[in-house]
Parts: sequence; C-alpha cells; structure tokens
Amino acid sequence: MKRETVIGICFILLWLAAAGAVYAQAYPARPVRMIVPVPPGGSVDVVARIVGQRMSELMGQNVVIEHRPGASTNIGNELVARAAPDGYTLVINTIPLVVNPSMFAKLSYNVEKDFAPVSLVVAYPFVLAVHPSVPAKSVKELIALAKAHPGKLNYSSAGNGTNLHVAAELFKGLSGTDIVHVPYAGGGPALVAVLSGESDLSFLALVAVLSHINAGKLRALGVTGRERTAVLPNVPAIAEAGVPGYEFTSWVGILAPAATPRNIVAALNGYAVKAARTPAVSERFAREGGVVIASSPAEFGAHIRTELARWAKVVKESGMRAD
Repeated sequence: MKRETVIGICFILLWLAAAGAVYAQAYPARPVRMIVPVPPGGSVDVVARIVGQRMSELMGQNVVIEHRPGASTNIGNELVARAAPDGYTLVINTIPLVVNPSMFAKLSYNVEKDFAPVSLVVAYPFVLAVHPSVPAKSVKELIALAKAHPGKLNYSSAGNGTNLHVAAELFKGLSGTDIVHVPYAGGGPALVAVLSGESDLSFLALVAVLSHINAGKLRALGVTGRERTAVLPNVPAIAEAGVPGYEFTSWVGILAPAATPRNIVAALNGYAVKAARTPAVSERFAREGGVVIASSPAEFGAHIRTELARWAKVVKESGMRAD
C-alpha cells in the first residue's frame, strides 16, 4: 500500500475519532424525549417524572416526558425502536417489554436487537389491594371468597401483558381461583377503577398506591415481593399469607434505539445512575417501597435476557393471551 494511502487512512481515522469525541462532549445539545408507553398516573409515569427531572438538572437539557400509550406498550416501543439512534429519543419501560414477545404472535420490533439498554433504574414490589367493600381481610379470606363465588370477583389491570395483568394471573394460577380480568387503558385508570369500587381488586405498584392505602381508601392484603416491605410492615408477603411460591417484583428501566453510539449510551447511563442515586430521589423511592438498582447497560441487557426466558415460560403455563 502506498505511503500516501496509509497516511490518508490514518488521517480519516483520526478525524473520525476526534469527531466522535467532540460529539460526546457536546451531548446533549438539545432536549431529550423520554417516551412513556403507558398513560399518565401509573408507576412507570411516576418513575419517569422523578428520574427525568433529576436527569434534566444533570444534563443541562430538558428531558421531555411524552406519553405514547397503546397496544400494551407496543406503540411507544416501536416508535423508539425506529427512532434516530442519536440519544435524543428514549423509552422507559417495565415488564411488558419482556412479556409482549410471548403474548403477541407478531411484533414490529425485536426486544434484543432493536434496543440498547441504558440502565435498570429501580425495582419495587406490587401490592394486592381490594376495595373496602370486598368482605375479605386477608389473602386466605380472598381466596376462600373467590372459590365460593367463581367468576364473580374481578380485577383491573393496565392492559394485557402489563404488570398488573401478569401479577394477577400468577396469583390466580397458584391459588386456583377464578377472578375475571378487566383490562383498562393504563395503570392510572386501573387504580381509579378499584378506588371507585368498579373493580373489586388489583395488583398495584406501591409507588402509585401507597397514599391511598394509608388513607384507608384501599385495603392491602399482601405484597408481591419475596418478603414484607418496610413501608407496609403489617402487610404480609402473599407467599407467607397463603400462596406458597408466589413472587412478583417489577422494575423500570431506560432504553435507547439499538444503533445509538456506545459513548452516548455511556453518557446516558451516567446521567440515569446519578439521577437515581441522588439522595432525594433514592429516598423518595425507598419511602414507597422501591429499591434503586442503577445498573450498567450490560447488566440491564443481561436482566432483559433472563426476564424474556422467565416470562415466556409463565405466559405459556398460564395461558395468558393478548386478546
């Protein structure tokens, strides 16, 4: 190879490296969209607003929360999967991300191929809560009531394949109960349905429902985690309250389009981790039963792969469907 050619190639490589460094230093140069693929009012929305606000302060650019609900988060997921991979469009999501591939016969995106994990931000248990009019004061009493009147009780969810749906179907399968699923258009409407008595019960995120429990508007029968939570010390874990083996812990994480440059993903991870670990933010989550994870992109990617396999098995065994 001619000396001039080698010099030319080296010059181009150096230029590209320099350009990349400048780009990384300049990022972010404008506001960042964080797509929330569920309606306002649910746990993902709450986490997005708390973390997004702190990320805005750290980045010096606004993180704009944009709701794109529908189709069990598939609308928002597809939007981000097809977005420009420049770090300016993100999605914040939870369990449906790893349940949908097993729930839907066909998706317009591939979870492992079309997204770049940024950070698994926080994990938290849900709580089995009933409207005060339901004559059950414990998990065992609820199971007895459901078995005495099969198909009479109903539970609200945020839609097929969502956290609320999956948590409830796990409960039904392990407890042998027949409780009717009533899907709503998001966690907010599902919560309102139970608060109004339109639905008898639901499995709700502590971060979104704790204040209603403390106010006596809902009765908490059991938490979905492996153990009790400090924010509801008198409420047993469902597994200890009558359903051995039951465990459901949700999580919320941030992702970018797959081809987003690694240095931009690393920058986003840094902002997300710092935001989640800010004392005011982590203390807010702790008060509502949440545990800050603030993972690396690689750790979040490994978690997604594990969750895809886990929920594929659960969906198959439970017979859950998207329709």
